[in-house]
Amino acid sequence: MEQSLKIFNTLSHQKEVFEPIAAPHVGLYVCGPTVYGDPHLGHARPAITFDLLFRYLSHLGYKVRYVRNITDVGHLENDGDEGEDKIAKKARLDKLEPMEVVQYYTDRYHHFMEMLNVKSPSIEPRASGHIIEQLAVIEDIVKKGYGYENNGSVYFDVERYNKEHKYGILSGRVLEDLYSTTRDLDGQSEKKNSFDFALWKKASPSHIMRWPSKYSDGYPGWHMECTAMSTKYLGDQFDIHGGGMDLMFPHHECEIAQSTIANGHGPSRYWMHNNMITINGQKMGKSLGNFITLEEFFTGSHKTLQQAYSPMTIRFFILQAHYRSTVDFSNEALQAAEKGLQRLMEGMLQLDKLKAGNTSDFNIHEFRQKCYDALNDDLNSPILIAHLFEGIKTINSIAAGKMSLTSEDLAEFSTLMHLFVEEILGLTDEKKANNNSETLDGLMQLILDIRQEAKNNKDWNTSDKIRNELGNLGIIVKDGKEGATWEIK
Repeated sequence: MEQSLKIFNTLSHQKEVFEPIAAPHVGLYVCGPTVYGDPHLGHARPAITFDLLFRYLSHLGYKVRYVRNITDVGHLENDGDEGEDKIAKKARLDKLEPMEVVQYYTDRYHHFMEMLNVKSPSIEPRASGHIIEQLAVIEDIVKKGYGYENNGSVYFDVERYNKEHKYGILSGRVLEDLYSTTRDLDGQSEKKNSFDFALWKKASPSHIMRWPSKYSDGYPGWHMECTAMSTKYLGDQFDIHGGGMDLMFPHHECEIAQSTIANGHGPSRYWMHNNMITINGQKMGKSLGNFITLEEFFTGSHKTLQQAYSPMTIRFFILQAHYRSTVDFSNEALQAAEKGLQRLMEGMLQLDKLKAGNTSDFNIHEFRQKCYDALNDDLNSPILIAHLFEGIKTINSIAAGKMSLTSEDLAEFSTLMHLFVEEILGLTDEKKANNNSETLDGLMQLILDIRQEAKNNKDWNTSDKIRNELGNLGIIVKDGKEGATWEIK
């Protein structure tokens, strides 16, 4: 590959040159949502972060298999091994089947990701669809002596694992510290040690979501799904595992332990973690009750919001910060992002109107490399955006007659700006899209009015021709009592 990408590997705590296991193929696994409520701003950040990675790796010529899971079983309250399943609880409160809850909020998640221009992953497996695979991994871990059964539940023996491997290698947690902080919290537990984690949980009589196993009717522990599904779709070791920083411990630490025993090594060579979005310095999350949903941002319906913010404003707001830095929400910051995005999009519109000159006053090759250097430095999107605003400044200077570019340089400059703004950062001009929609609506209404006038004059040939020609273009006209309507098939 022409470009050399460096990413910060959480495992080594340093930037490393990205070298895929089997180039040009890249395996990317990202922890997706637990679908028991509408997505909020905190969900948007990992989605956009790893969408940027997916887009850039694809642009560099890699063939990326991007797997992002849907957690629909096993994620208990407080992210531990005790309490009620988050989806089952929502189903109980709403008097629905758990899978009704899952389907509804999965569809909602997809809808809002599409609005944010987040590309769909290559594969989006659900935990509940991979119970057999999870049980196979559990049985393997038990057979090797690192899992033990008690009263129908199966737990991972962290103490034994730590004697031969390092538990805490990713997060920096030390087992001795876990002894002092967790030993007395669950004295009557089925576990040997309270920091052991569940591989399989026996379902209580009231627990709706359950599957038969040799241990009990139950359900898998939360950490098991990612080990089983990443192995199935990406192999026992793949290139990059991503997710939010809040998943580093215990979720990703447990994944490493499970994979090390089941497959002989950790699941991935590189670990990438996006930082949190905060409100007044506190992590935004459903469990804390301080979240604002994406729908509330787009409609301005939350009491904290001074106005509505468009999907592209939210995307730009997130990309303005490096993915490993915290982002504190405020109306002022979002309003600044809105103005910045507007300036960027106005410049892009101006770019397409520029006329070539006889000379070039702008170093295109230097601009190109600066943009790539930013992305190659651990996806430094804020530096890239700063360079793009230099490009906008150049566009305005050319339009004002203060600078010029030859036709060859102007063509390359235009290609680069569209590449980095639209294809890699995934930013689109919402006003242009809305205007196009309004223009189409107006044009179709005019055509239908002309057709109706032909029908009133009993000019059936013209009426039929309009309908048939629109049909050839993929536009279906339907006649009704209230007049004709249209839709694109």
